[in-house]
Parts: sequence; structure tokens; C-alpha cells
Amino acid sequence: MEPFDLLGPLPAPCTTTVLEASAGTGKTFTLAGLVTRYVAEGVATLDQMLLITFGRAASQELRERVRSQILDTLRALDAAEGAAANEVISHLLTGTAAELADRKRRLRDALAGFDAATIATTHQFCQLVLRSLGVAGDTDSGVELVESLDDLVAEIVDDLYLAHFGQERDEPLLSYESALTLAREVVGNAHTELRPLDPAPGFDPAVRVQFAKAVCAELVTRKRRLGILHYDDLLSRLADALNPTDSPARARMRRRWSIVMVDEFQDTDPVQWRVIDCAFSGHATLILIGDPKQAIYAFRGGDIVTYLHAASTAGEQRTLGTNYRSDGPLVDSLQAVMRDAQLGDPRIVVRRVEADHTAHRLAGAPHNAPFRLRVVNRDQFGTRTDRVIPIDTLRQHIPRDMAADIAALLGSGATFCGDPLQPGDIAVIVESHRDGHACFDALAAAGIPAVYTGDSDVFVSPAADDWLCLLEAFDQPHRSGLVRA
Repeated sequence: MEPFDLLGPLPAPCTTTVLEASAGTGKTFTLAGLVTRYVAEGVATLDQMLLITFGRAASQELRERVRSQILDTLRALDAAEGAAANEVISHLLTGTAAELADRKRRLRDALAGFDAATIATTHQFCQLVLRSLGVAGDTDSGVELVESLDDLVAEIVDDLYLAHFGQERDEPLLSYESALTLAREVVGNAHTELRPLDPAPGFDPAVRVQFAKAVCAELVTRKRRLGILHYDDLLSRLADALNPTDSPARARMRRRWSIVMVDEFQDTDPVQWRVIDCAFSGHATLILIGDPKQAIYAFRGGDIVTYLHAASTAGEQRTLGTNYRSDGPLVDSLQAVMRDAQLGDPRIVVRRVEADHTAHRLAGAPHNAPFRLRVVNRDQFGTRTDRVIPIDTLRQHIPRDMAADIAALLGSGATFCGDPLQPGDIAVIVESHRDGHACFDALAAAGIPAVYTGDSDVFVSPAADDWLCLLEAFDQPHRSGLVRA
């Protein structure tokens, strides 16, 4: 796959381009650079572009980065001399005086109207479209949007479990814990088909399918009664509105946005892709950017089939080939281990990337290799070669060994980017909370300060208690006990 040239010809109108982007290869910079080029070169105005990502924090970051790129480019054009901050600015500083004047005018107009730019999460985008099109369905304007249905699902499970199994004398085929897990799964994956389709009555599959269907039906009833909608309901409603080929919604969306960019595209689910595909494929310049290797992670909502189907519709597939985050020696080492590995599908491959930082920024460490595999030898524990080291023994040994290795690193006088290495520069990634606690304890025993960020809940912390006390005092100033507290 060829690398994408950010300074080359812009994607042609009404085409679809997929950009494969590994971690650290500048996805956000690429999107911001494309927006700036489209505006500065007069291809489109900012309000003709739609940028979609999959989280509020990511949406806010993307908005800030786009604005910053436009502002930096405008300042460079105003200065007309000096070193450019990045390659996009250098590219836009090249041209005749008339071309530069036009670029300044366009970018200044974009900056003045930047608050109206459509840079949104998928759900924010759906909400915006539904409101503007008047296709919100059979609900009134007082409907409340909720981010989580967990509490409502738990209430439904409580009621349905009691109704279904409360009178049974024998142990139910479906435990309460399994029922709650099942309910959350079917609600979280509302468009997944329940199987088997025709289970034999009285057996576990039939009980599970029946309970799952009852949960889904009751959820619809209670959402309507409570006047609430989940964000996924917005997606479904917009998808339904776009379904007819002569849909007015399709026509309006195409008139409004001629360039559509989707960030973190590997997290797109089937309904989200159906919305984007129906509205824009073949009618707008569609740029899909993401890391397909992350589509294998179901916990992120990744969907391999959806990603691969969408990628197959693209006229162009390119990759971002430079890692701006990691050092060259580390990138090369990981490439030696992982390059060309197939992850979940032959079409999802670890591709070659180059490092922008060619040198190794860690210096003076006892073991300065950027990538090491530490092996626990059976001889250390007197274990025979035909036996496996007991897991409890390993759970004690590995955290202690890790802590000793980190202590040696911190005590070596090693530097990173010329500064002395600190405990806060080091991260320990574990598979489970149990392993995390063991490593935290080992670091504490070795006198190495550490912060555990795993399963702790901020709402059960002492700080949360203090905030609750303060807020209750503000809310009820007539209660002297709360005020004194």
C-alpha cells in the first residue's frame, strides 16, 4: 500500500479514500492539514465540510487542532517570511502574490466563522441532522437524551427476572447474574441477531432468547413512557430516514456537506457506516481514517466486517507511513517482530512505518535496548523441564523482578531527551487488576512511587466525599451540621 502524500493532489470530488494510520502516525494532524488545504486552496468552505469522530474528547481535540492549524497558517501568510511551523504551512506559502492573498482571505473567513464548523461525534452529528430535517420521529420536543441505559436495564432485569423465575422451586436455568449480563449485551448490541432462531422449548438457549427478547421489548416500552432516548436511537432513526433512495434527508445532507472526513473509522459499527454510506458515498468526497488493527478489539466497539466492507468501497487506499511518537530503534524492533502479521483477517496487516525520531532518546540505561523480552527460567525455581512453573510462583516472582528492573533503571542516572529519568516517565501495563495490584505492591516495597489507575472509582475516594459534603452544604445551607462539616 502506497503512503499518503498530504502535500499531493487532494482527493477527487465524490470519491472515497481510506487512510490506514497506525498509532503515532499523525491522524489528527493529517485531518487538520487537509481541512486547511481545502479551505486555503478554495476547494471548499469550512461550512461545507463535516468532520466526525467517536468521542467527545476526541471531537474537542480535533476542533482545537483544526483551528490551530488554520490560525498558524494565517499567521505565516501574514508574516510572509520566517520558518514555517510544519509542511502544510510551507506548502501553502508557495505561490504567486495573488494566490497567497486569496488563501489569506479564505482562511480569515474560515476563522471568523469557525464556531459554526461541523466537527462532532457520531451522535452529535445524528442529533444535529435529525433536528434540522425534522425527522425525530414520534416523540415530542421534551424527550431527554441519555448516555447510559445501565440503570434502566438493571431495573428491567429485576422486574422480569422476578416475573419469569420468582415462582420456580428449582434452580432457574438462567441465574440472575447471567440474566443481567445477557441483558446488557443485547441492549449494547441492539442490531445483533439473537440465535438460535427457533430453540427447543424448555432448554437453556430458549430461556436465554426469550428473556433477551422480553428485555428488548420492555426497554422500548419504558423509554417511551419515561420520555428518554439513547444515543443509539438517534443513529437508528437517522438510518431509517436515509433508507429510501429518494429520501429528502439524503438530498439535504449532500447539499450541505461536500467533503466528509471520519476519524477513528475502525470504531464504526454497521449502523454508523450505513448512515455515512447512504448519505455520502459517490456524492461527496469521503475520507475515512483509522487503524484497522484496532478493529479487532470488540471492547472498543470495533467491527472487522464493517471496516473491511467500507474499505472495499474505496477508490483509493493509502497509509500514513511515518511514526512521530516513538524512537526509530523501537519502531524497527517492533517491525521486526510484527511486520506483515495478519490480525483477524488477511486484509488487516501490520504495515511498514518509518520513525521521525531516528535516534534513541533514552540514554545511559543499564539495558538500553528499546525492546526486550525477559524470560523466567525453570532452573530458578528448580522446576523440571517437563513441568510448568506454578502460576502462584510466577505471580510472586514477576512483579518483584519488574520492580527490581525499574529500580536499577532509575538508579542508573539514565536520561530521556536529556532530562533525568523519573518514576513518572515509566508505565507498567498489565493484563488484569490482580496483576496490577501485585505490581503496585512490588513497586511500593522497592520504594518506587507509583499511581494505580486501574479499577479505582473516583466517586468512592476521600476527595469525592469531601466534594459531596461541600455541595450538600451549598444545597442545604439551613442545615447547620452540613455547613459545619
